[in-house]
Amino acid sequence: MAAYWVFAAYGIAMVFLARGQDVTWAAWAVPAYAVAAIMLPRSRTWGVAMLTAAFVVAGPLLVMLAQGEIAAGMAVIERSGALILRHGTPYLPSWQLSSWLAYNPYLPAMALFGLPSALGLQGAPGDPRVWLVLVTVAALAAAFCTVVPHSALRCETCRRDVLRYTAFAAACPVMALNLAVTTTDPPVVALMLLSLGLAARPNRTVASAAALGVACAMKPTAWLEIPVVAVMLRERDGMRAAVQFVGTSVGVLIAATIPAMLASPSATIQNTVLFPLGLTRHLTPAQSFTPGDLLAKSGSAGHAVAVALLLAAGLAIAVSLVVRPPRGLRAATWRLALGLALMFALGPAERFGYFIYPLGLIGWLALTRRATPGEKPAKAHPEKRLSLTLPRYVSCMATPQRDYETSDSASTAPRP
Repeated sequence: MAAYWVFAAYGIAMVFLARGQDVTWAAWAVPAYAVAAIMLPRSRTWGVAMLTAAFVVAGPLLVMLAQGEIAAGMAVIERSGALILRHGTPYLPSWQLSSWLAYNPYLPAMALFGLPSALGLQGAPGDPRVWLVLVTVAALAAAFCTVVPHSALRCETCRRDVLRYTAFAAACPVMALNLAVTTTDPPVVALMLLSLGLAARPNRTVASAAALGVACAMKPTAWLEIPVVAVMLRERDGMRAAVQFVGTSVGVLIAATIPAMLASPSATIQNTVLFPLGLTRHLTPAQSFTPGDLLAKSGSAGHAVAVALLLAAGLAIAVSLVVRPPRGLRAATWRLALGLALMFALGPAERFGYFIYPLGLIGWLALTRRATPGEKPAKAHPEKRLSLTLPRYVSCMATPQRDYETSDSASTAPRP
């Protein structure tokens, strides 16, 4: 309830400080958050969270779809989907990069969201914004399925918890605003969280690496999770698990990017390396006023300093992993959030929107925790290390899914 009131206050601030599509989102979000905060003491069902998420995400998104306005990032994705079908690469050649809108800073897997439109689908089914939202919500739900004490398919309480937590995470302003105005970061964040949830279980290392590999094939902002989680796995499960994780995630990344690299190496480097670093002739007009961005705007010397600071931040993170490696998943998540925040603050062409990554990771840590002392883990899933902090979790654990029961009046032998 307190969180929803905080969200409503944030929405009110957006009404006065923001403009354009952000104000449209705030007009839907403020009343939705306020109603949710008022309703929670009267009804703690998952329906409150679901309705709130619908109003703060689906409502403004449908309005913007009806208005026909499309952000520059979505136009780039639509174009990249068409290019990858025709030429095998989502990037325009160097001689066609005539303005900043001609660049595509995303990795090839992001072009998949533009394929429905390239294949001829019209309206909402072909709009990349719709698919970005659907993939994000599906990945969030899958991530929360990894941390409930029982199977979400077989346990009704766990299934409701997954619905409630997915709705709450999607309705959080950090995620909801980016989903409503449709940026490219939410699906990457959701896949990173899914990878972390799977990494909590030693027998899901390959699945965790595959999810992270897909995220890394969309944007380089997910790359830092590979070394951080790999070091954690080496400490927890041994070198073999760490090598398996790195090999799988990097393999997925290479498999997704190598065709575009082979088709046009120079265009790939121009779009995905030089443009994000601000080293191309045409620069993005977006401004964020982060320390690195301010340094880069001060001149060539300032830009060099910003790049040097970014490299120093990366080196510092690498040294910290060697000197004090994270020994658990929560420690690794904290290290990842800190590293990403530092890199986004010091990078020469970073945006405030990128802070959805460290904030999303911190939100994941707040929504999940280790089982409290004294609680007995579910016998059906003893390998799970995390559990939801929902009040529902208490009722779920009060009636565990046991294979056998015993009775004082019955025989001591177990019965089905």
